[in-house]
Amino acid sequence: MEHIRISPSLMTMNLDKFKEEITFLDQHIDSFHVDIMDGRFVPNLSLSPWFIQETRKLTSKPMSAHLMVMDPSFWVQQLIDIRCEIICLPAERINGIAFRLIDQIHAAGLKAGVVLNPETPLDTIMPYIDILDKITVMTVDPGFAGQRFLHKMLDRIRELRTLREQNSYHYEIELDGSTNKSHWKAIHDAKPDVYVIGKSGLFGLTNHIENSWEQMKQEFEETTGQKFA
Repeated sequence: MEHIRISPSLMTMNLDKFKEEITFLDQHIDSFHVDIMDGRFVPNLSLSPWFIQETRKLTSKPMSAHLMVMDPSFWVQQLIDIRCEIICLPAERINGIAFRLIDQIHAAGLKAGVVLNPETPLDTIMPYIDILDKITVMTVDPGFAGQRFLHKMLDRIRELRTLREQNSYHYEIELDGSTNKSHWKAIHDAKPDVYVIGKSGLFGLTNHIENSWEQMKQEFEETTGQKFA
């Protein structure tokens, strides 16, 4: 039996069942994934530091903020103020301020990550890869649920795992995008450390989170041949 580290994407949860779903997931998952969008970096608006504070009333599990914003400096301080455990920066928007922001997050005793969109070369983050706690690999175009899964991004996960082993880096590798029955086998074979899972793989499967969780487990086991713990 294999322990699968799941980070549900709360952007895709049923907000009319907020308490019910957070309370249930708190018993089963490793962290919560919170998308923060400013409507400019991607053409969508989503969650906020306030949402993280509200979620904290129901869980003590770590919060991982995925920033899709034009001005990450503005949001980083807000997330530090509310003690968000993991702050993941957009690689495309931190050139010239990456070390400053990562050091700022670490100085607050929190973890710093970076998010790579599909078109962004891995070389972009090489100057500071050794001080990252997490690298999130997007396997879809960011900003909306239900985007096309980009299989070639799985090679990026394998490359990051090799780099980590060869250089003793300490970052976790997270996959974000279309984690569902159609892609469980390919994703699992690429071996990310953390699976972000949203509407197509969890929240949209049934009308009740308990049933959706069981269906997700069943689909994982059927497609991968591995038992889900």
